[in-house]
Amino acid sequence: MALLQRRNTAPAVAFILLMGIVSLFADMTHEGARSIYGAYLPLLGASATALGFATGFGEFIGYALRLATGIIADRTKHYWRMTILGYGVNMVAIPLLALVPENGWFWACLLIILERTGKAIRQPAKNTLLSFAATRVGVGKAFAVQEFLDQIGAFLGPVFLFGILWFKSDAGLRTAYTLCFAALGIPALFTMVWLFMARRRFPDPGHFEEADARQNNGSSRGGFLLYLFGIMFFALGFVDFPLITLHVSRQNIIQGDALPLLYALAMLVDAFAALFFGWLYDRLHFKALLLSSLMAAFFPVFVFCSASLWSTLVGVALWGIGMGAQESILKAAVVTLTSKEKRSTNFGIFESCFGLSWFLGSWLMGWLYDLEPTCLAAFSITAQLCALPLYLGVTMKNRQ
Repeated sequence: MALLQRRNTAPAVAFILLMGIVSLFADMTHEGARSIYGAYLPLLGASATALGFATGFGEFIGYALRLATGIIADRTKHYWRMTILGYGVNMVAIPLLALVPENGWFWACLLIILERTGKAIRQPAKNTLLSFAATRVGVGKAFAVQEFLDQIGAFLGPVFLFGILWFKSDAGLRTAYTLCFAALGIPALFTMVWLFMARRRFPDPGHFEEADARQNNGSSRGGFLLYLFGIMFFALGFVDFPLITLHVSRQNIIQGDALPLLYALAMLVDAFAALFFGWLYDRLHFKALLLSSLMAAFFPVFVFCSASLWSTLVGVALWGIGMGAQESILKAAVVTLTSKEKRSTNFGIFESCFGLSWFLGSWLMGWLYDLEPTCLAAFSITAQLCALPLYLGVTMKNRQ
């Protein structure tokens, strides 16, 4: 058995890296697009309400549908087909925005929602494929590598478009943005090429994981439920970054043209925090989740209770730690707590619950911010700290 595990380690690493490259180009495509939605849609005649509905409803659909797509993936076992279908919808929808006619904001909104629907189709199945290989090399490290490459793509996408807009500054705005969406067809194409390469080389990643070291017993089911409630409290209290930039802008802590650099700092911390806490998870397991959550919980104090630049930077760095842990440890924990046969279903449940709680929390904290920023900070910290006893309960139920 040990010899078989060693033999499968190198192919498992290759599969994880291939899927990481897929994620890099995919994030370059859709994060690049998201960086200019707010400027492009008004040029097509969209109101702020229409823009907010399209992006907000798209995010809601992108999370809510994962419950259904996770169940479908487990019942059909067509993990590759659903992954390819979802990426296909993702990668086609964004370049099509370049073809939207003048005053065609309605069609642009539909394409934005369609792009998020594609992510809902693929995400549980893709995470399940990755989890099979992750059990060979360490689930924390595997999802950490994915998040690290994700963030490289998330950084490169807006930079790529910034270069296009800079060189095309003499063209009209609508022409320049249309060219940007067309240019995003390049990383979109690379996404599909690398995805089909991964599919061809590894048609059955399920063989990486032995059948089944984690048959769900009552204890693990109880642990998964505790974990779900924990992540819902965490998501409920985790502030979405636009609220941070809104506060920083209103307080004149950072000038408007430098706000993207603040987000870049958060993404940089996110990427390296994911690597560190993913590595730590494979050694400390759920104790790493407790540590990362405790570190991130107090970022609202630094951001919303002070007008200092340095305090804001510390808060944003702590926010990045929370995001990095979210994308690596939280997914790795799903693998630890669930069986191979039900993993896609449980990924769908996890992501749907997380998305719903984040949506409700963002809505509530926006209202609290209008009342008083310190009210937002108090709620955010309290909700995140409420997750810690539940994480501790999971730790007790699943001692390694």
